[in-house]
Amino acid sequence: MITSHQNGGPGYVTEDPMGPENGTEGPGSGAKLQQRERAVDFPPGDRVVGTVSSMVQGSRCSAQMERMQQYQEELRRKREEDANKGKHEIDLNASLRLKKLAQNPAKTGIDNPTFEAPEAGKETKDGSPLPGGDTAAELEDLLEALRRVQSCLVDTQSQADVALVLGMLHKEDFQSAFTIHSAVTQQMQPRGSPPLPLTAQAQGLCLEVQYILQSSQHKEGVELSNLLTTPHLQALIQAHDRVAEQELEPDPEESVIQYMGETVKLVRLEKAGDMPLGATVRNEMDSVVVSRVVKGGTAERSGLLAEGDEILQINGVPVRGKNVNEVHDLLTEMHGTLTFLLIPSSQKKTPPHRETVMHVRAYFNYDPSDDPYVPCRELGLSFRKGDILHIISQDDPNWWQAYREGDEDNQPLAGLVPGKSFQQQREAMKKTIVDRNPDSPGKLWCSKKNKKQRKKTIYNPSSNVDYSADDILTYDEMALYHQPANRKRPIALIGPPNSGQDELRRRLLSIQPDRFATAVPHTTRSPRIHEKNGREYHFVNRLAFETDDAAGKFIESGEYDRNLYGTSSDSVRQVINSGRICLLCLHTKSLRVLWSSNLKPYVIFIAPPSQERLRTLLAKDGKNPKPEELKELMEKAWEMEQAYGHLFDTAIVNSEPETAFHELLRLIDKLDTEPQWVPSSWLC
Repeated sequence: MITSHQNGGPGYVTEDPMGPENGTEGPGSGAKLQQRERAVDFPPGDRVVGTVSSMVQGSRCSAQMERMQQYQEELRRKREEDANKGKHEIDLNASLRLKKLAQNPAKTGIDNPTFEAPEAGKETKDGSPLPGGDTAAELEDLLEALRRVQSCLVDTQSQADVALVLGMLHKEDFQSAFTIHSAVTQQMQPRGSPPLPLTAQAQGLCLEVQYILQSSQHKEGVELSNLLTTPHLQALIQAHDRVAEQELEPDPEESVIQYMGETVKLVRLEKAGDMPLGATVRNEMDSVVVSRVVKGGTAERSGLLAEGDEILQINGVPVRGKNVNEVHDLLTEMHGTLTFLLIPSSQKKTPPHRETVMHVRAYFNYDPSDDPYVPCRELGLSFRKGDILHIISQDDPNWWQAYREGDEDNQPLAGLVPGKSFQQQREAMKKTIVDRNPDSPGKLWCSKKNKKQRKKTIYNPSSNVDYSADDILTYDEMALYHQPANRKRPIALIGPPNSGQDELRRRLLSIQPDRFATAVPHTTRSPRIHEKNGREYHFVNRLAFETDDAAGKFIESGEYDRNLYGTSSDSVRQVINSGRICLLCLHTKSLRVLWSSNLKPYVIFIAPPSQERLRTLLAKDGKNPKPEELKELMEKAWEMEQAYGHLFDTAIVNSEPETAFHELLRLIDKLDTEPQWVPSSWLC
């Protein structure tokens, strides 16, 4: 097998005798591309896993309850016998589990000798008190050696030096420091591993002891019963059981050994029923190589499997020469401890670093089953336009690993989604093909031409037809934003004519005038008698208006009856500063200006209902549109959604005006109680 590719990018070539199609190519061939990677153990549906898990848990609980009922029956008979004899002694052997635990050797703790008081009467030969324990013996040996050295010296200066050292050793400060040093040295000596927990069922034992103590009349029994029922101790026991369950599970292991003259890795992982390994494999000639380690799986959490590792054996079964489907079937039948014999990757490993999660909004629909370039279709993550994705790994720039918003708990493994640059590249290529082949129908993942023709049509940044990255919408990085109580986000209602956005705005203003307001527009016409500058309009001359318009101060502007009209961002900001919510009804072309401002708008698309329903609603207002007018309105709504849908926060279908109004109020109220996703550039 010969494989040449660039992380699934356009233009790769694959020749694989084990695949359904040989010689399949990238963009430019009509053949469907085969998968190059295979998930070693793609998990079944969440409902199936949940059912099996709950069945196992239920069987364990029922067995435990049956065992406890037997214990309780024995205790009841024992208690009746004791009551008949007038005895109230506590028999801890009444619990079989307690009796079993009592047979284990007692565990002794480690005393800290630093704070032990010196033993009474223990002094040096000079009468100075000594610390207790082994520390005292060591210090006494040191003093005795110095005295022998002093007696052998004939030089007066040397004897004086030894006497100075002896005096220092007799000081209390030095002896305390020596005691601390000895204690620290002892604690830092290599020790064995901490003992494993004796049980992970301390809560069950606690219940049994409480049941035994119910018949106790002893003061100690009543006190123990009260202690076992305190919330703090129960929480401690619960925490103990959770930690014990983890400690009793076998840890992943890794060792390096020699195998047939090669240095190999021996890796042991525990394959749980509800947790997939989270790795994909690919074939390189006869070898089976780890192609990708997926976030959230056992392999990623253990850190023992790496991309590029060649798998020689799994639980003693050789896999060299097997294709990826055979490896998948082999691992599907294996459970419990898995032992991998690996040849470590020769690639230089980058030091582990903490992944930064990036949150993005998708601006296109994606279905991995319809994507011939996805490396592993089982791990492909489908999403819809407008979905929030949590990108947790960009190690492969062409295929990111991500979770979909709201599915983190139900999705054990991260899914694969196209990277931003890769998606922009192939979207630009598709647009280039469509522009040069306008009669080509259908969805174009690749062209249907031979190699020579394909080389002329593949996207080339230096070609005449060029699309910049800004022209192709893929993802936008997002962040959560909760509007302040005194700075409400402006509400922009967008929709085609006769969709009802103007009526919804007027109704909000009439019902809650203290909460909602509109921005005062600017105009170059002369004020009428009843109009006041700054109330109905800001009246300015044409030169001032055109100067402000050129400076980008207007969100939207236009000319009517030889007079200029416009809504400025400063007018919107005045409403926001007053603590009210500014309501805007804008043309879609004005959205880009509003979006690029620092006003943080919340854009709601008011979509029309079906043509029949729209005809009925307009007839109630005395309007009788023609069928072609209704069709044109529906097409206009579709064009607005296609061109500007990425700027909409949500949409309301105005099929029932009353229902649409209450839905609009609900969405506005939600801005006060729940944070919303906004472009991260707004918060910089």
